[in-house]
Amino acid sequence: MSSSPARQPRRAAIGCASRALLGFGFDSGIEALASVIVGWRFTGTRLVSALSERRAQKLVAISFFLLAPYIAVEAAQALAAGTRAETSIVGIILTAGTALLEPPLGIAKRRLGARLGSAATAGEGTQNMLCAYLAAAVPIGLLANTVLGLWWLDGIVAIGIAEWAVVEGRRASCSRRCSA
Repeated sequence: MSSSPARQPRRAAIGCASRALLGFGFDSGIEALASVIVGWRFTGTRLVSALSERRAQKLVAISFFLLAPYIAVEAAQALAAGTRAETSIVGIILTAGTALLEPPLGIAKRRLGARLGSAATAGEGTQNMLCAYLAAAVPIGLLANTVLGLWWLDGIVAIGIAEWAVVEGRRASCSRRCSA
């Protein structure tokens, strides 16, 4: 019995002890949740409902807040323990593909969100961009550890991404009201 593709980043991350890669795998699940939320928002009578847009916007914001503490705690524990991530070929391949594919998708969703007046859709596009940046950071951190011995870079990158997730969660939760 083979494992599902959604579990591959998690298994690769656990196998190589990369907190950034583990965060990437968790982010992929959170990103999928945000996609479901936006899909829900645009079905049936919710298509024209301002209340549904606000609910979807809040749920997308919450999705950012789900990601941040998990990544930050895992990274802090790894840094405190001096855990060194190992290079994972599977992790590098998965994240490299994601780093190439997610930015155009995120940009398109942000533009679509702006055209539709949907902060939820734009926020979900930001989820795609967060995933892309995290995906780009993972192989850089793993290679920096392998080639240069910078074992702590993986944890530092993961904490930085957790901080960014909080910023984007705040931005998504208040949308136009905060962007003055």
